Amino acid sequence: MSADLTKLAKLLQELDDQMVACMKCGMCQAVCPVFSETMRESDVTRGKIALLERLAAEMINDAEGVQEALNRCLLCGSCGANCPSGVQISDIFIKARNIVNEYMGLSPVKKAILRGMVGNPKLFNMLLDFGSKFQNLMTAKASDAQGTRRAPLLEPFIGNRHFNPVATKSLHAKYGTIDTPAGKSGLRVLFFPGCVADKMYTNMGEACLKVFKHHGVGVWMPSTQACCGIPALSAGDKTAYDKMVKYNAEIFAEGEYDYIVAPCGSCISTIMKYWPKYGKEYPADVQAKIEKIAAKAMDINEFLVDVLGVKPEGDAPKGGKKVTFHDSCHLKKGLGVAEQPRDLIRLNKNYELVEMNEADRCCGCGGTFTLYHYDLSKQIGGRKRNNIVDTGAQIVSTGCPACMMQMNDMLSQNRDEVEVKHSIELYAETL
Repeated sequence: MSADLTKLAKLLQELDDQMVACMKCGMCQAVCPVFSETMRESDVTRGKIALLERLAAEMINDAEGVQEALNRCLLCGSCGANCPSGVQISDIFIKARNIVNEYMGLSPVKKAILRGMVGNPKLFNMLLDFGSKFQNLMTAKASDAQGTRRAPLLEPFIGNRHFNPVATKSLHAKYGTIDTPAGKSGLRVLFFPGCVADKMYTNMGEACLKVFKHHGVGVWMPSTQACCGIPALSAGDKTAYDKMVKYNAEIFAEGEYDYIVAPCGSCISTIMKYWPKYGKEYPADVQAKIEKIAAKAMDINEFLVDVLGVKPEGDAPKGGKKVTFHDSCHLKKGLGVAEQPRDLIRLNKNYELVEMNEADRCCGCGGTFTLYHYDLSKQIGGRKRNNIVDTGAQIVSTGCPACMMQMNDMLSQNRDEVEVKHSIELYAETL
């Protein structure tokens, strides 16, 4: 054990203070995607909080069991959005994961990935840029509709998942640092593409750049920016998370811009909410930088509609190719952005927007959740897949790259001829 007992005691007290408002009413049961599949009380928020109330004793008795129970959560925020007491449940679970990792120590694999690779942007970029050239040697084509591949030789380690390949040339490798002045809009943004748009869905990243150029928005995109830190924070690795946040804060503080814009609700939610919340122990000058940065963070759909005033006029188009929209958890439940991406889709006269059942229900990805609980992730994702297919849509759109990965996997495995696109890609087609 590598625990600092004084630090652990402080964290446990903070956790107790946050849990006081939970009334054990069970309203979380109705909206928890994991509970709906397993029907286990330990998988719903109320059950986990009951565990956390005796966390110190439970860690001593069965630390690995506690860790497993906490990891069986998507951190989708559905329970918090439905909580009548307004308990910040995702924050509680993130803090609890951090406590367990402080007590047990981080596994060598997680430490290598989060601290050694993702937390080191130069090495991370180099490894993926190099690996992209050889990935086809280990993979086989899975689906043309979703552009997915599979890795039969790696199934014992990653399951039979279908995944999109790493881009042959990442966004940062193709463009380097972008630094353009404000145009007709009078605005300039720091463009934060996020890891997935930079390294996998580069078409989506380029669609964002196309949109900025069309509307006369100046762009600063530092090629050296790192991950926002949400994978490490969700995994309970505060050390790796702190490293990424401080690294980015130093870079972002150097530029002049009106907004930080990203095509990923998870990235923006992290910068806007988690950076200030979990940075209170940072030096005062770093905290000041983070507060200033967080105040400028905004999702790209929200930026276009609410700031630039890009909105459809007249009736929604009918008779085009059908597209349905999936509300990602962090975008709708975390940021309150739901109508803006739909407005952008309606601007494309070639598409007819049709709503799916349970549009805002979690797709089952949950970041690292799908890595550790893939079978359960597939069960939840299967429900999302069924709702998509039932609309008869040829395209499903969303505002989250992680959700895109999950839906590509589910649709590809079922041989569905449904494309997965970001809302910005559909809007960019009109320009």
